[in-house]
This record gives sequence, C-alpha cells and structure tokens, in this order.
Amino acid sequence: MKISEQWLREWVAPKLDTKALAERLTMAGLEVGAIEPAAPRLEHVVVGEIRSVAPHPSADKLTLCRVAVGKGADLDIVCGAVNAAAGIKAPVALPGARLPGGAAIQKTEIRGAPSAGMLCSAADLGLEESSAGLMALGPEAKPGTPLEKYLALDDSILEIDLTSNRGDCLSVAGIAREVAALTGAKLKAPKIKGIPARSRRQIKVVLDAPQDCPHYLGRVIESINARAVTPDWMKERLRRAGVRGIHPVVDVTNYVMLELGQPMHAFDLEKLQGAVHVRQARKGESVTLLDGKHLLLDAGALLIADDRAPLALAGIMGGADSAVSAATRHVFLESAWFKPETISARARALGLQTESSQRFERGVDPSLQRAAVERATALLLDIAGGKPGPVIERAAARHLPKRRPITLRRTRLTQMLGVELPPKEVGAILARLVMRTTKTAQGWRVVPPAYRFDIGREIDLIEEVARLHGYEKLPSRRPRIEMASGPVSETRVSAARLQALLADRDYQEVVTYSFIDPALHALIAPHTEALRLANPISADMAVMRTSLWPGLLQTMIYNQNRQQTRLRLFEIGRCFAPRARTVDQDKMLAGAVCGTVLAEQWGVKGRAVNFHDAKADVEALLGLGGSRDELRFHPATHPALHPGQTAVVERRGEPAGIVGLLLPEIQAKIGLNQPVCLFELKLSVLGAAKIPIFHELSRFPSIRRDIAVIVPEKTPAQDVLDCITKVAGNLLVNLQLFDEYRGEGIDSGRKSLALGLTLQDSSRTLKDVEVEAMVQGVVVALESELGAQLRR
Repeated sequence: MKISEQWLREWVAPKLDTKALAERLTMAGLEVGAIEPAAPRLEHVVVGEIRSVAPHPSADKLTLCRVAVGKGADLDIVCGAVNAAAGIKAPVALPGARLPGGAAIQKTEIRGAPSAGMLCSAADLGLEESSAGLMALGPEAKPGTPLEKYLALDDSILEIDLTSNRGDCLSVAGIAREVAALTGAKLKAPKIKGIPARSRRQIKVVLDAPQDCPHYLGRVIESINARAVTPDWMKERLRRAGVRGIHPVVDVTNYVMLELGQPMHAFDLEKLQGAVHVRQARKGESVTLLDGKHLLLDAGALLIADDRAPLALAGIMGGADSAVSAATRHVFLESAWFKPETISARARALGLQTESSQRFERGVDPSLQRAAVERATALLLDIAGGKPGPVIERAAARHLPKRRPITLRRTRLTQMLGVELPPKEVGAILARLVMRTTKTAQGWRVVPPAYRFDIGREIDLIEEVARLHGYEKLPSRRPRIEMASGPVSETRVSAARLQALLADRDYQEVVTYSFIDPALHALIAPHTEALRLANPISADMAVMRTSLWPGLLQTMIYNQNRQQTRLRLFEIGRCFAPRARTVDQDKMLAGAVCGTVLAEQWGVKGRAVNFHDAKADVEALLGLGGSRDELRFHPATHPALHPGQTAVVERRGEPAGIVGLLLPEIQAKIGLNQPVCLFELKLSVLGAAKIPIFHELSRFPSIRRDIAVIVPEKTPAQDVLDCITKVAGNLLVNLQLFDEYRGEGIDSGRKSLALGLTLQDSSRTLKDVEVEAMVQGVVVALESELGAQLRR
C-alpha cells in the first residue's frame, strides 16, 4: 500500500522525521519497503494560463499559445498538445528548467516561431508514465505559482508491505491509528457530520442474502453538476496512492476508501430499475464488469442487482451497465459490509483481485459504513453539488460479527515475553490500541475494537503488547531447559552441517513461501502437476511448490531490484508432489548463484560464476558423507535449464539431484539481468554418511606414473577414471586428472587427458616391472573399452 506522508501527518503528527517514522512502523510489523519522493524536483515550473491560441504558420499540428505566468509579460509558446485551448491552466516550464527526462528548457524557435518555454503534460513532469495532452489544472490555480507549491509536491510516499492479517491498515485512518498508538501522538481524525437530506428521493433496498451482507447503506444524490471536475488536491492524493482519477463521483468513492478503509460504489440512478437487491446469483445469469469482462456467473455468487438484472459483483467490482459517466446527473451511493469469506472465495474463483476485494476479504470495520456515506456525501456536494436524500440502512444484526472478551493473564504475558512489564504500562498500551479493558485478579479482560479482525486469542494480545512495548526492548535470554545430550548417528550428516558448509562457501540461507505463482511454476516445471490451493492468499500464491527454485528466483529478483548483483542463496524446505491418493513431501536443499565468483577486490580479476562453480558446491555438499568418489554426474535435460550445461547427480547409483544453468529465455522472461546457476538435491541422500574406517598407513614407498591418452571428445572423463580404477585394483591409492588438452597435434573431435596414477602396496615395495605391467594393462583396457590411444 502506498500512502502520502503529508496526508498521514494531517491525521497524526509524531515528532519523527520520515526515516524514523518508517523505522518505527517497520519495527512494529508494518514493513516500509520503500520511501519515494512524490514527484521529481520541478524548479522553474509554474502554473500558466493560456490566453489565446493561434495556428502555427508552418506546421498543421502545432499552435501558437499566448500564456500568462503571473508577473511580467505573457509568453509566446509553441505547443503540440491536442487539448491546448484558451482558458486552460497548465504547468509551464520556464527557460532554465530541466525536466525529469533530461530536457533543458531554453528560449528557442520551433519551425520559425519563437517559443519561450514549454507547456507540459503530466508525463513530461514525471507525474505519470504516459498522458495525452496538457496536464489541466483546476480553476483555483493562480498563474505564476510554482507547481511544487500549488500541488504540495514536497512530499514522500511510504510503500508499506502489509501482512494479510492487517486489513485494518489498508487506509490512512488505519496507519494513523497505528502511528498514534506507537508514538503517543494525538490522533486528529476529520470530523464527519451527518448531512441532512434535501430531497425525499429514496430507493428500496432488500437484503436477500443477509448471511453474506448483513449491513447495507445507500443514499440517492440528485442533480449533481455533470461538468464538475475533481479538484487537483484530490487527484494528487489519489495519484500518490497509485489510483488514477476517472470521474468526480468515482474519485470520491476511491478517496473515502483510501482515507477510511471502506470500499464504496456509485451507480447511475437513471440506469437502475426498481429496488436494489443484495442476493446470490441464479444459474445462467451474467454480468459485464467495469473492466469489460463478461462473466457467466455460478449459482451462489453474491450480487448487487435491481429488479431487472445483476448490477455488480458484490465487494469485488461494479458493472458496466450501471456505471457513472460524463452524462450522469443522479447517483446512488453504496456502502456495505460483506462477509470476508464470501468475498475471498468468489474473488479467488474468478481470479479477480481489486482494491475493494482486498479490503473486504481481510475484514472491514462493520461500524464504518454510515461514516463513509456521510464523508462521501460531503465531498461530492463540495465538488459537484446536488441534493442528497436520506440515508437508507438495512441490517441483519444477528449476522454481524460480535467481539467477545479475551482474557489476558499477567503470568502468561511474562512467560511469553521473558520480562515482567508493569501492569500500568500494559494497561496504557491496550488503551492506545483502543481496546476496552477490565482488570481482573489474573490480569485483564479485553474487548478488541471492531476493526481488529486479527485479534481473537490471548496470544494475539501478547503480540500487540510486545509490538508497542518494542521488540528491540525485550531481553534476549537463553531458555532454561534440562541439559541432556541426545544420540547422534555417525551414519547421518545433519542439516546444520550442510548449512554451515554452504555458509562457509559464502551462501546465505533464505526461507520462502511454499505457495507460488502458477505462471512461475509453469515456466520452471511445465510437465509437473502442482497441487492447487482451494482458497489461496492471492492469485500469485495459488499452487504448492514442486521445487524450491521459484522461491529462490523470486528472492533473486527482489535483491536485484535493490542493486544487489552478487547473490549466493540456498534453502532447505519441503516440496509437494501430488500423487493418486496422497502428496509426497520430500525435503530438498536447493541453491541459486549469480554474479561474480568472488566479492569485488583488487587481488583477483572478477569472473562470473558458471556451471562448474555450482557443480563444485554440489560435490562439496555430497562429499560431507565421505563418499565423493561414489558421485556421478551425467548429462541431462530439464525444461528450465540450458541443455548443454545440465547434469543429474547420482550417488551409489541413487538419484541425488540436478545442477545446471537457467535457460536464458526464462531468465529474460522473469526479469533477471545475468545468468543464474541452480541446483537441487534430496536431503535424504545428502544426509547419508559412511562410517570412517581406519586403514594402517603403508611403510613402503609409493610410485607415481603419468599417462596421457587421446579419447573421443564426447567421452566423459569419469568413464576414463572408472576404467583405470577397475583395472588397477587395490594397488591404486590415488588417481588424479590434471590436464585436458584440445588443439595442435590432436585430431578434430578428440581430446587429450593427462592422468597421474599413484600405486602402493601395504606389505611390500612394488617393483618397476609390476608397475609397468599395471600401466600397460590400464592402457590396453582404455584402448579396448573406450577407443583411447596413448599419447606419445
């Protein structure tokens, strides 16, 4: 969620600067992911008013505008915008201005006509990604006023990453409540007064599904000014929250949603027939939504309908047939409370996630609807005029959520936090959170406010006390437990040992969600069926992972977007593979590597990681079990990996995992800007170890013989090593591949491998004749089995 700091400080003004405020929110569980300026610096950009417009003598698509910019003479400016017309007020970049795109504004001539500045669009000023025409300013804008001052652009935007249980913070009011509770600053909510009716116009409202919508309010507002425009201050606040201005009525409902947290909808009254019904869909009904999608509805979907047809998907999106337009003069405002489970299930089933559904499915304050209607009415009357009718309210109180008291015990609070907090401080914290408390012999009986759907148990209250007291203030104490060492098998390698080895090799451990994006799963494992969730948190967390790679790649993207280029990540976790009647939940260890092999330094030239670097890490992991010589890497294919740089790993003939380079097409598609090496190994195989066996060191000298053999280029070096090991038998104590050569003197399609054989007997000194015979036997075996030739 994006929130304007200026807007927030109108509600609550703590004595903290922007950075300190963000830190305080983050430490309290509302993570501020980014702080961005509301706009680029716009020096020498002022409000201008076009006095007159004349055709350009040499260009059909250009006009000559006479523009007032406050004090001094009017300016002649050449403009190509289609909406340039006399009377329009728009930003003017004066000579000396430098726009966000790098353009430097100077007095110049354009096709023979003098131009002393530039009339600007919102895109020119970096306020929008694209725009068609000049940025029209409201009639209250005074020519010559610096644009930064007029639009109050000296502002920061806090991007807050909310967890799914904090739907109460999806508004300025919600964040302001948190800041007030955290800092003790006074909450200054705007006073919302009831707007008296000036019209008797009403519309009948019927709750046909009170279990899904137990509270519904509506209000008719007649005779609004169809030519009214949204004021600049409101459009700016919407823009800073990531919402595009559309129409004054729609903008007001969006504004109230962002301010108070109550989603609203507005219908064109003249497009409604009869009563408004909140009901479930009937089989065969359909609706066309505001985004143009035509949906054939399942029976049971919650609708807003009139006597004729469905009007909107309740709590998710309005319908196109009843939407307000530039010709709308009479509107019907809706403010309702929908059961979170109803909205969540339908939004997931349809794959629709809107600002409205995001709030309803997390829980909206069931007492907020009237305040939202009154606030929207006041704003709309200020902007577009009109005559409001009486507020229409329908409620089924038995279906509304009721808050039950929760017992908070002092002993449990102390046990969980590890420190005894003074009862006075605990009471003050609960009071700042607007909780009704009653002292008891054991502690407190607490009734949470209606908007805190995340608080239902004693442990939730303990978490709230810890948050406001400050996690950083809680003492770090070792738990007092009975010390007893458990048995440790010598035939197992612990997960902690694997983690330590990877940490020693400069890896960092991450923990990612088991729920992943179906689209990312389709890229990584297109031929593997994933377990689909019946009720996912969001559309991009709809299936269970069958590999740890999607989570690692998303973590890489997140870090890359924050200027981190050298990444070495690993994760240990379960993967979920559906079977006929069960789900396999194998534990895996996976890694992802990109960037340079070593951190930037002066002693070694930087080199990008490659397949062999990742393979070396895999060998080190599997080598912890004491059987590195039993590893085998075989060329393989995988839909997500480069076909020439992929290998499956086997240990004692048992599949252990896979290692390879991510396909460049997938790398580009997901937005990574450098190659990534991946590996994934079975934890069950990694955890197996051989018990070390002592062998007496030989007192007799060893003999080394080096040979070089020429083999076909496609012959794996491992086949050569296996052949030599088989022939040499127990006398071979070490075998080392120390060189590979292709080039002059070697035929095309072949390669030379140089190997060192170390021979030794434990009971006697080997004779040269025996060693030569052994080496000759090795050469003969290589020639017969692999087509090798001894290189002279």
